[in-house]
Amino acid sequence: MLTPRYGEGSLADLLPSVLACLGVDGETDRLGLGLDVDRVCVLLIDGLGAQALDAHADAAPFLSSLPPATMTAGFPSTTATSLTTLGTGLPPGEHGVVGYLLRLPDEDRLFNTLRWTLTGDGPKVDALTAFPPDRIQPQPTAFQRATAAGIATIQVAPGYQDGSGLTKAGWRGGGFRPTFSVGDLVDGVLQAITSAPKTLVYTYHADLDTTGHARGPASRAWRFELANADRIAAELAARLPERTALIVTADHGMVELVERIDFDTHPYLPEGVVTLGGEPRARHVYTVEGATATVADTWTGSLGHDFLVRTRAEAIEAGWFGPRVTADAAARIGDLVVIARGDGGVVRTGAEPLQSMMVGHHGSLTAAEQLVPLRIHRT
Repeated sequence: MLTPRYGEGSLADLLPSVLACLGVDGETDRLGLGLDVDRVCVLLIDGLGAQALDAHADAAPFLSSLPPATMTAGFPSTTATSLTTLGTGLPPGEHGVVGYLLRLPDEDRLFNTLRWTLTGDGPKVDALTAFPPDRIQPQPTAFQRATAAGIATIQVAPGYQDGSGLTKAGWRGGGFRPTFSVGDLVDGVLQAITSAPKTLVYTYHADLDTTGHARGPASRAWRFELANADRIAAELAARLPERTALIVTADHGMVELVERIDFDTHPYLPEGVVTLGGEPRARHVYTVEGATATVADTWTGSLGHDFLVRTRAEAIEAGWFGPRVTADAAARIGDLVVIARGDGGVVRTGAEPLQSMMVGHHGSLTAAEQLVPLRIHRT
């Protein structure tokens, strides 16, 4: 298991370090980037684990030519949590997006932080109104802090992210340019980066993650898609203006799921469980009042050595969510937090059929999922 390196080498430390290099008062270059630049573009390639990049360096010649460095994603190593961690410069325990599917206080249905919706049957809810992003995640974002310091901030990303709950939670405070293709992403970044004397541009590419989920991170399709992502980075690097840094990173790595333990058909796992949140490799287990210890024993005995079962207090004490966990964040964490140490996961073939069929998964604390690249090109 790899505990996230909050404060010295995690996604939470990247944008504070960038802002410090751009001259924003009160920010610290925690990563020691030492960038003497006027503009920064952060390219996030969803699903690009550092170990996978190293293993397939031949498919990514440009990224592999840059000085190698890594960061930890944070916990859980999942997109919604990681994007909010990156966008706020805070660990999950402080920004509060502590997982993919969460149980919010006074809500029977789980809250999907990626799609900003309630799951399951029930009355239709306008989630942006019912769960305001600045209430779920009330801390200032890096974009807000940069904008206040006179730096132009622009997100270049697929149009569905414009105005989404997750964008408003982690990236509010800047402009948005929608992208419609890979070529449009490159062109959009080049327009955004030159829009002001000092700029911070964040851009997002999803196809590698999608391919990894569908075909697996060891597939030939994944390697082909890695080559496409590498070309995006190379095209940007070749065209960015002088005194600009291109920083390429990711939100998590990925592993192929071999062992699938089905919560929906298991004879013992559902006993004492009110609802099951998180995702297959990092589950939030919400228990019947007074049943947490019994459920922990059942899950530990049923899952065996390849899974780690911890109470909420134990997971917080271990620093999984960061050195500080707010009361609001703690209330969203499962009574138990269950993570995979091997190549398995706890799926739900009835409630989560599509996710249960996926080949590639992430969320846990293994190095394959935790370590993300930090590759920097300067012009």
